[in-house]
Amino acid sequence: MQVPVQVSFHGCDHSDALESDIFSRIHKMESIYGRLTNCRVVVELPHKSPAQGKLFHINIDIGIPGAGDVVHHDRGQNPAHEDVHVAMRDAFDAVENQLKKVLTKRRAEQRKAMA
Repeated sequence: MQVPVQVSFHGCDHSDALESDIFSRIHKMESIYGRLTNCRVVVELPHKSPAQGKLFHINIDIGIPGAGDVVHHDRGQNPAHEDVHVAMRDAFDAVENQLKKVLTKRRAEQRKAMA
């Protein structure tokens, strides 16, 4: 990766295990989708009333050459996101789906240009 990964925690304690999982997912994505130019991950636990529950928000911003940024802003609507690992998994799955769409579109454009 050209730019180091930035991981920050807001409203919750830093977790080495979670940070390790984040780096693992990023390296996996880089090996599958090619060079990433930047990556920023924010793990946030907003202050809410106990009746609403505490849902983690995971925001991911990844840059890939020639396609700009792939961004995921999780607003914490899924009740399963009370577990930070589930929220992280869902956020990275969403980003991977976006990357697949970008790369599929890019490959289709390359085939069309070659024809």
